[in-house]
Amino acid sequence: MLRTETLTQNKDFLTLYRHGKTVVSPYVVLYVKKNRLGRNRLGITAGKKVGNAVCRNRAKRVIRAAYREAEEKLPVGIDMVIVARAAICDIRSTELTKFLTGQGLRRLNRCLSEMGGNRK
Repeated sequence: MLRTETLTQNKDFLTLYRHGKTVVSPYVVLYVKKNRLGRNRLGITAGKKVGNAVCRNRAKRVIRAAYREAEEKLPVGIDMVIVARAAICDIRSTELTKFLTGQGLRRLNRCLSEMGGNRK
């Protein structure tokens, strides 16, 4: 991941859940918010509803691979949390990459433009 750091602090996740915009797909939910940094920050979660530990770890691996492939097309300067949904256990990372670079990217840009200069 070239321009991306990992979100590790719980307060960062909670800020995105409360104040970030959401983009929903059958496989993942994206929480996005602009940051004042010159790089992206990414957090990945997979709850118990996704499945057992094997399925949750695979879901996170699929998300990381898809993000890595789509990273250069994503805007710079955003915080993003990607939450896995139960349907992600049945797909490959290429399907998620298609979403992130296509429809997901368009919806993400729309959400960021709605935020405008509103930085909290």
